[in-house]
Amino acid sequence: MLNQERIILMTKMASYEENEGKKNVAIGGYFRGDYISLQLIRSVINGTLAYFIIVGMYVFYDFEVFMQEIYNMDIMAFGKGLIVRYLITVGSYSVLSYIVYSYRYSKAKKSLKCYFNNLKKLSKSYEREGK
Repeated sequence: MLNQERIILMTKMASYEENEGKKNVAIGGYFRGDYISLQLIRSVINGTLAYFIIVGMYVFYDFEVFMQEIYNMDIMAFGKGLIVRYLITVGSYSVLSYIVYSYRYSKAKKSLKCYFNNLKKLSKSYEREGK
């Protein structure tokens, strides 16, 4: 005999598995610290690449002016300024990434907890039917 509640529950669970479930299961396979650390490392690498691309584009935009002024500027002060801006950029990007990935991890864990509770509910409905 078909149980309508069980069919609705299985449909909801199948929809979850097809959509956000794949991503949440991948996230749920990590410990919190491991997931956030991995994402922070990726963020630092991407932030570094983006920073150097932007600096390179800025230099190449006014390359002629840059080459004329390079002999008159203090290279150490210029280098220190680049490093300070780099640290500020990557540091703020890392803090933002930490907040975002902490939120995503907690959201995925809550969603998986609900999914596993639905699995238990489905299992119990089959056990009740078998008795």
